[in-house]
Amino acid sequence: MAEGTGVRLKRDAGVVGLLLASLGGIIGSGWLFGPLHAAKIAGPAALLAWVIGGAAVLLLSFVYAELATAFPRAGAVVAFPKLSHGNLMATVMSFVVFLGYVSVAPAEASAVVTYANNYISGLTDASGVLTASGFGAALVLMLAFAFINALAIRIVLTINNAVTWWKIAVPLLTVVVLIALGFHGANFTSHGFAPHGAGGVFSAVATSGIIFSYLGFRQAVELAGESSNPRRNLPIAIVGSVVIALLLYCGLQIAFIGALRPADLANGWGKLTFTGASGPFAGLASLLGMTWLAVLLYVDSVVSPAGTGVIYFTTTARVVYASGQEGLIGGSLFARLSVAGVPIAGLVMSLVVGVLFLFPFPSWQKIISFISSASVLSYGIGPIVLLTLRRTMPVDRYKRPYLLAGGPAVATLAFVISNFIIFWSGAATDDFLFGLILAFAVLYIGYETIAGVGFNALHWRGAWWLAPYFFGMWLLTYLGPKALTGGTGTLSDLGGSALLVVFSLGIIWLAMRAGTVDPEEAKATILAEL
Repeated sequence: MAEGTGVRLKRDAGVVGLLLASLGGIIGSGWLFGPLHAAKIAGPAALLAWVIGGAAVLLLSFVYAELATAFPRAGAVVAFPKLSHGNLMATVMSFVVFLGYVSVAPAEASAVVTYANNYISGLTDASGVLTASGFGAALVLMLAFAFINALAIRIVLTINNAVTWWKIAVPLLTVVVLIALGFHGANFTSHGFAPHGAGGVFSAVATSGIIFSYLGFRQAVELAGESSNPRRNLPIAIVGSVVIALLLYCGLQIAFIGALRPADLANGWGKLTFTGASGPFAGLASLLGMTWLAVLLYVDSVVSPAGTGVIYFTTTARVVYASGQEGLIGGSLFARLSVAGVPIAGLVMSLVVGVLFLFPFPSWQKIISFISSASVLSYGIGPIVLLTLRRTMPVDRYKRPYLLAGGPAVATLAFVISNFIIFWSGAATDDFLFGLILAFAVLYIGYETIAGVGFNALHWRGAWWLAPYFFGMWLLTYLGPKALTGGTGTLSDLGGSALLVVFSLGIIWLAMRAGTVDPEEAKATILAEL
């Protein structure tokens, strides 16, 4: 129950609503831009990058299916670390989760404005950076996202359900039409299938928008506390959304590569360009004489990103709400709900911080690498939590509604792959991300120390391993191969990868032993909120 209001979150989210919430979070601006950027980085092997990205996120989705059904509550990703490692880790990770979530709405608003610049000039400059007019348009969009979310969750999900069916239908139609009417099979061998080698494929996974395009699956996890039947609904929604997206994105990449004119590839994949490339699929449709499809895609360039922006506002507000409910930030302010069961304070905070993100990242291209790295860092804690809770709350004593088969192996692999994605995101992105985390940690610990909170109350024992983890990830990326991470080149591709695997396994060992939260206390905490 929300503190101070007597209002509970509404349990109005059924299986279809949760599945479409996750799909609504997944299918946004990523498919509109990702195939172009992936093809420029990896060539036809971009198809492999979509498969690798989808497989990585699918592993994470299995992990979260177990956690979400065992502990169904709103803003669950904030509660999970508290259950396994205590307040300090939960606070730090809630900040990382917030960074990954709150930056999505401005990215989607930026995507809408960027596509709109093709028919409303002056919204972006030649490099895609928002002008003053474009910034104003993005601000109006974000205000609209917030207003819709001020309604009850049932209304938000009803709107999202209708929008998501559109968001599935348009890219599916695009795949069918482009393959049927404008397909050049020879493009898949032009300049070689993988002209930039394995490094190009791995770089495309993290930096072209591929991982960004999959990240919405966790929307159902955040809405777990509002599900009418979490045991049945959550696994279907979480895993099902990733599988559907994987198939759709692979189809879009095949259609995009096949629809290119051979002359567009004359200078190689890295210099791929064509008329209308700022709106890739709409541009191709126009070149192929399919004006009706181009118009439809321009409409979708508003609907898809806007739909994702709305659903990310929904879940970001609930992350803030959960942080307040757990006593991690803001006292009772962020733990309050409106009469309709909406965390209004969380919405306002999401809006303000989201707008601020437009200043350092004033274009879609500039923000997606940061979102991918921050989101995967927060997602990657899920495997750590699962492994720790399997030890502190063993399955023979604490039953799970959904038990992941081979859970330890799947969670370990998911954590290692998550670290690879952070590694591939590059040194510049990780410098900014870990710099923000360090600043937050120093400010938070300093504040709590001044307030007289003891070391035991902060749960230092459960969180100390984050320091070597974050520093180690930053250092590996900094020393990584220049072509892959933009690092110093001290580590080779193979050497850096091998060291990253060993490092990841070592962090798992440390983290599992740091998880000492009393299982009975954790169970009581969850039951009190259900």
